[in-house]
Amino acid sequence: MLTAIGDVMREAYKRGWITTRDGNCSLRKRGVNKLYITPSGVRKVTIIPETIVRIPITNGKLSLGNHNASGELEMHWLLQKSDLTRSVLHLHPTNIIAAMYAGFDLQKLASEFPEVSRYTRVGPTVPILPVTSDILAEKTFEAFTSSNDLQNTSHKIIYDIVGQKNHGVCAVGKHPWDAFEHIERLEHICEIVLNSR
Repeated sequence: MLTAIGDVMREAYKRGWITTRDGNCSLRKRGVNKLYITPSGVRKVTIIPETIVRIPITNGKLSLGNHNASGELEMHWLLQKSDLTRSVLHLHPTNIIAAMYAGFDLQKLASEFPEVSRYTRVGPTVPILPVTSDILAEKTFEAFTSSNDLQNTSHKIIYDIVGQKNHGVCAVGKHPWDAFEHIERLEHICEIVLNSR
């Protein structure tokens, strides 16, 4: 699965959903006390398993040390606290961001397209907040879980993807490609809607 992180980031760059050093992806495997996350500030097309940051998890907390993890680490960790195999993917897909900027409600929009609503649960959009901030991490967690209990490690994620206004999206899945597919579906219908105007 670590190889898939690099593959997903390269595909996102190829599609124009991130620029060279944008976006981030994390992975947690059940029963493994490590969080795997993309490094900060590196060219995402160069990500290989050896360059992925490995952060130990001790007593349910990240053992922060000398690492170069993504600036969105807090957002990933809030969504990765439970001991499940899960991937979190944060990208900046053009049409989704454009649709939010134009005032579309992504949740409502997705409900009108069965190819999205059948496979992807779209959550409420997070308002404009500073990137890499704790408040963005917290509001993203709330959007995914409808809960503001940040300490609860048994939180239930009830959506697959949420928009972050004027910034990007965050998606979750059992595998990096699962998270990617949620973004792909929503990006496709946003492109259709924007073209229909």
